[in-house]
Amino acid sequence: MKKSGVTMLLIMAFIVIGLTGCKSNDNLVKVQLNEVAHSIFYAPQYAAIELGYFKDEGLNVELVNGLGADKTMTAVLSGEADIGFMGSEASIYVYNEGKEDYVVNFAQLTQRAGNFLVSREQNEDFTWDNVKGKTIVGGRAGGMPQMVLEYILKKNGIDPKTDLTIIQNIDFGLTSQAFAAGTGDYTVEFEPGATALEKEGSGKVVASLGVESGKVPYTAYAAQKSYIEKNPEIIQKFTNAIQKGLDYVNSHTPEEIAKVIAPQFKETDKDTVTAIVTRYYEQNTWKENTVFEEESFTLLQDILEDAGVLNQRAPYKDLVNTEHATKAFEK
Repeated sequence: MKKSGVTMLLIMAFIVIGLTGCKSNDNLVKVQLNEVAHSIFYAPQYAAIELGYFKDEGLNVELVNGLGADKTMTAVLSGEADIGFMGSEASIYVYNEGKEDYVVNFAQLTQRAGNFLVSREQNEDFTWDNVKGKTIVGGRAGGMPQMVLEYILKKNGIDPKTDLTIIQNIDFGLTSQAFAAGTGDYTVEFEPGATALEKEGSGKVVASLGVESGKVPYTAYAAQKSYIEKNPEIIQKFTNAIQKGLDYVNSHTPEEIAKVIAPQFKETDKDTVTAIVTRYYEQNTWKENTVFEEESFTLLQDILEDAGVLNQRAPYKDLVNTEHATKAFEK
């Protein structure tokens, strides 16, 4: 009996340890995150999800694909989403419209554009002069993909309005299909669209907009000012998890990263995920930390101004909060 009693105590102890070592979703704080697109471009975020960094911080992140910055911003402003992940130009537009409870950027993830120029000509020896007189399937007016493209064209002495034709009326996410069906001489694509076009023989990646444009604050996490003020602990924990995701991708190989994030891209084979991660890894896509520096915000507004979509500049001190990012990096 004595031996049986000890055995039962040991069993109970293991059960208690098991329960305390596991975090039930019921005990986690729910945070709805609306992302502008679901892309391997955002590998650190998916690493944070798959490696349990959000759960370690006590958060249950529900991920929703917004299918475009305008839709993601709408979700944040309506309260449908707690946090939006998108290009920060959207927050500038909202601020300049005079909204009282505007959206504030609190953590930056990527520091380069994540899209590529794909040519229909498989054997093209590409220079930017090649696009003169041609048609490019681009992005919507006022969106970062389109503005970065125009920024690069101008850097290379090409007038986006007179030297070529840019198609801007195709929905985000459908451009690769349109190109494969015969629309345009070139298309600007995120991954996995760019690699998919190559694999099916419909095109060839001839330039990286991320490399050509330099370090641009392409995507960041943002929330309404009121949400950040009311939930500073959630914002801090969320930022901590993203920082851990950045730490992981910046200290592991593309093969290791691809293996971790593969469950997020079940429709894409392992070799393709690895190839895409490698492409982003080699161009230094992801930041070392989530701090959104003023210099980057100024560059962003330079691009917006150059594109003719900015009526007035927005103040960095209002639209960027670095408090949580700084703490996460120093932790």
